[in-house]
Amino acid sequence: MSAAELPHVFERFRTGGDRATRGTGLGLALVRAVADAHGGSVSARSVAGRGSDFEIALPLAAEASEIGAAPVGLT
Repeated sequence: MSAAELPHVFERFRTGGDRATRGTGLGLALVRAVADAHGGSVSARSVAGRGSDFEIALPLAAEASEIGAAPVGLT
């Protein structure tokens, strides 16, 4: 993924790459929505020609309740 695409990878309906392998552009937008709903975050970094890394950080159950997020499986 190019540096120009990186700031937009979490936008809904954003696709990139080869037309034969593109999806709907919803996957990473859903990942961000779920992380946000649980008080977490998601980030991406990429090196052209080498690949991309995605990191998802979610708070522990006690931390999530302090910020008003619903921990997974505890609602």
